[in-house]
Amino acid sequence: MSEALHWQKSSFSAGPEDTDCLEIASTPTTLHLRESDDPTTTLAPTPTALHALITALKAD
Repeated sequence: MSEALHWQKSSFSAGPEDTDCLEIASTPTTLHLRESDDPTTTLAPTPTALHALITALKAD
């Protein structure tokens, strides 16, 4: 990844000390996801996979 990503925490997190949050960063063509407690592991799901993830989360 050559460009620096600007990570944003979910608005549902408890603040900077909360390390159990989803963070998201975007580029013109990709959304990147990571857990704040393990920031070295990132995901860049396809739009189809991201839609399936969001649909499954909303169903719970």
